[in-house]
Amino acid sequence: MDLKLEVVVVPVSDVDRAKAFYEKAGFRLDVDYVADENYRVVHLTPPGSQCSILFGIGVTTAAPGSQQGLHLVVSDIEAAHAELVDRGVEVSEIFHDAGGVFHRGTEEGRVSGLAPGRASYGSFATFTDPDGNGWALQEVTTRLPGR
Repeated sequence: MDLKLEVVVVPVSDVDRAKAFYEKAGFRLDVDYVADENYRVVHLTPPGSQCSILFGIGVTTAAPGSQQGLHLVVSDIEAAHAELVDRGVEVSEIFHDAGGVFHRGTEEGRVSGLAPGRASYGSFATFTDPDGNGWALQEVTTRLPGR
């Protein structure tokens, strides 16, 4: 049986502000459905992704800004970083973790620049949406076996 992640709910405080941010970042608007003042669903998809995000009114009880560690995998982190900056998104510098493969949930252990040897899975940059939901770009050039 295949289990495919299709949608991640992102808790936001201002739906229109979040919609504008994600569209500015290059996400494609798929749905903006308003049933009434208590229920609205906005669905967007990052370029090239099979998985989308969803936010709105009446779709989650999670606190705005509480979603952390969302990853967008890119084949060229320098190009992705430059594109987001050109679109007006505040993005951290490109970094790698001092300890190896995966970055920490804080800025501890961050080393400026690309991963040594530009190792696949090793280079990152981060950004947040207007509510503080945290995203990371992760450069993957060669997939691990089974992926």
